[in-house]
Amino acid sequence: MTAPGPVSIADARDRVRDRLRRELRAWAVAPGDARLQLALHPPTERAVLADQTAAITWARGWDGVAGVEWVTRQWPRVGTQRLPVRLTLVGADRIAVFAGGQVADDYRALSSRAATVIRSLDQLSAQFPDQDPERIAFATRAGGRDLLALPELEIERTLDVLAWLVDHPAAGYRARQLPIRGVDTKWLEQHQSLVEHFYRAVTGQDSLGLVDAPELVRVRFLDHSLRPSGIGDLAAPVGELARMRTNARAVLVVENLETLLALPDLAGVIAIHGKGSGVGARIGSLAWAREAQLVYWGDLDSHGFAILDQLRRVAPHAVSVLMDDDTLLCHRDLWVAEPVPASGDYSDLTSEEKLTLSLLRREGGVRLEQERIDWEWAIKHLAGALG
Repeated sequence: MTAPGPVSIADARDRVRDRLRRELRAWAVAPGDARLQLALHPPTERAVLADQTAAITWARGWDGVAGVEWVTRQWPRVGTQRLPVRLTLVGADRIAVFAGGQVADDYRALSSRAATVIRSLDQLSAQFPDQDPERIAFATRAGGRDLLALPELEIERTLDVLAWLVDHPAAGYRARQLPIRGVDTKWLEQHQSLVEHFYRAVTGQDSLGLVDAPELVRVRFLDHSLRPSGIGDLAAPVGELARMRTNARAVLVVENLETLLALPDLAGVIAIHGKGSGVGARIGSLAWAREAQLVYWGDLDSHGFAILDQLRRVAPHAVSVLMDDDTLLCHRDLWVAEPVPASGDYSDLTSEEKLTLSLLRREGGVRLEQERIDWEWAIKHLAGALG
């Protein structure tokens, strides 16, 4: 292996900048903890003899640079030589001075903002018995990207809002209900993540306690006789749907909204928009859906099978439809590549479903979106599964 050559000041600055960039948030919060050491690999006697001018120029380039360790070498042919061997920088401020460039400017800006945030959070947390300086430092470090990106005015506003929330607990309110002067009704919604981050550090509470809008689940009653007050299509919170009484004999869960809206009348059937991951929790809350004949129709891709596997954990009797080899192979011209395939094994799939999943993967991670399936084919198989 070839020995590394002498490190120039330019190369050293590049390496120090890279390290400062990687450690930017941590060092901005705790600049005294920063330490960096870089071997300079001075030339050997042979290298000096080969190009004495280059060796002298390199060594003189390090003259006057703070943090450089020099040694004296006694060589038989070139005599006594004083050479720089190591650069040691202690403290993020010194590291930034040596690095220079945009990353040094970023460090100085973030360091100043982090100090302001830590002072503010320390003051606010003094009223709480479980005050934890480490928690405050961690929160400031984790929020570093936002602190660097936000204008100074927005950081001041964030701290003002945080102080108001500490003095006026917001539990039970919606974000736009909070009467904080000088803050637009949408401001907290846009900055809620950072505010919550700092609030947790100060109070030890996991969230602001704000009430989110309830998740609505879209339902279609494909049988006119099942429609409550004649309503065929509605969206309601899961908790309210759970109280619904129905004589539906079958429930069809479909992955995509367009498919839900296109479904024809089907005797005794209610259709639910599955909405992807989380379908298990939604269906798990609906006793009338779990107790009925339950059929799932998702996209024919790895994520569709992952969602089906999730559904089976709360409804083991659920069956799939239009998620089989025949449907996949008869629509080969409509396949597209799945952007990021799921990689699980999914133990709650049937043996036939596992074979179809394997086929998808063997074909290179393809997908057949349910909306692209020939509609006559789809209706025929739905009628068979729900018959």
